[in-house]
Amino acid sequence: MINSSRILLVLSGLCTIIFLSLFFIGKVEWSGIFIIAALILLALGFKGFSYLKQFSYTTMIFAAVCSSLFYPGLFTEWGGFKLSGLITPLIQLIMFGMGTSMSVDDFYTVLKSPKGVFIGVASQFVIMPSLGFLLANVSGFSPEIAAGIVLIGCSPSGLASNVMSYLAKANLALSITITSITTLLAPFVTPLLMKLLAGEMVDINIVNMMWDISKMILLPIGAGLIFNKLLAGRSAWLNKSMPVVSMFGIAMIIVVITAAGRDSLLTIGPLLVLLVLIHNLAGYFLGYWSGRLFKMEERDCRTIAIEVGMQNGGLASGIAKGMGKIATVGLAAAVFGPLMNISGSILASYWHRKES
Repeated sequence: MINSSRILLVLSGLCTIIFLSLFFIGKVEWSGIFIIAALILLALGFKGFSYLKQFSYTTMIFAAVCSSLFYPGLFTEWGGFKLSGLITPLIQLIMFGMGTSMSVDDFYTVLKSPKGVFIGVASQFVIMPSLGFLLANVSGFSPEIAAGIVLIGCSPSGLASNVMSYLAKANLALSITITSITTLLAPFVTPLLMKLLAGEMVDINIVNMMWDISKMILLPIGAGLIFNKLLAGRSAWLNKSMPVVSMFGIAMIIVVITAAGRDSLLTIGPLLVLLVLIHNLAGYFLGYWSGRLFKMEERDCRTIAIEVGMQNGGLASGIAKGMGKIATVGLAAAVFGPLMNISGSILASYWHRKES
């Protein structure tokens, strides 16, 4: 297995060299094929190494993003159907999967450790929106793109945070509880925060946004909870398949948004990537120290750091779609997703090796 993985990595390197050669002689369209192939081979090669396989999914995301940047026409419209119309159903499917993995008993965790949950939820809805507002105002971007930075900050914790908490030897039960509660609060808190912090950048209709988020979160999670209750112990196949479906859904959402906002992204890309990375890393740092401030255990501090730093980019994309501004307001979310997976993987690997 190791040998075949090494061969894949060598082939990835060769494809990268061909990509660079074609790119610099002006054969940009042809070069795209080779960078996409290089990233796919790299992702497959990573699977053969225990310390690298956690980066495989993120690398595949980058391959998908490159596909939409080089060949945007493939990811904007098929036979007259605009692919942006898939975003909301995909989010609903992901949220349904989250619901099927939950039960009412999970929320009893709140009663067992209310301090950690309260600090985590409060940190999530104070730190990230404040950072988003600050970064948006110093960015110099157009109002709609700047509002997207605020939006990713006002979104709840992402599902990937639970995986990273597990890898980091953090408090997984606390992580799941914070993700669940911030997600369920999002239909009410996110629109209010957006109106307060981004109301001067874009027009925010609080009622419409509440309804859009409710359709994407509350209804499918509720359906998932009912499904789990009625088929308890008889849906093992669903528990195995939903993580894969969720990963595909997130990848598809990122690709569609990237294709829709390709021109803007190529213009402002480097600065947007920098600001989004600052947003993400500052979320980890401030989240960790908010736990330290209240004298929480190391495992709980790690959990809050990851919960605060990793946002639900898919939901932010869906909100942008509901606003009819997927190519502008949705850009920050498209950039945030891949970056947070890389930074989260690195942080989780570091903490995994370090005693808590």
